[in-house]
Amino acid sequence: MTQLYKPLLAELRLTYPQYLVMVVLWEQEGLGIKDLAERLQQDSGSITPLVKRLEAEGYLVRARDPKDERNRVLTLTAAGNALREAAVRVNQAIGSECAISYQELEQMAAGIDKLNQRLSR
Repeated sequence: MTQLYKPLLAELRLTYPQYLVMVVLWEQEGLGIKDLAERLQQDSGSITPLVKRLEAEGYLVRARDPKDERNRVLTLTAAGNALREAAVRVNQAIGSECAISYQELEQMAAGIDKLNQRLSR
């Protein structure tokens, strides 16, 4: 599956792991690194370099959490939000390549999320 995404994401100057970080932040902005890592089922150490690269590209900023000064939250920039429109086209292209509709793809993703939640208990 990653190989299908690779050429499409190259046009956006994103790697597949960076894309996954952006997808989570498009769904729920303001997460900390720890929360983001949990959502992606990764350790914080592997997420931090991805976040730093996305910040260097101007897609997000890390800021102090107003509720807890020790933590940082991730906020999308205008460029990060604009990238979302292009990412929708990536998803449509993948759906077309897989010969399934966007709705079917969303249903499948929801099912996988549900399975992950049940297995994480």
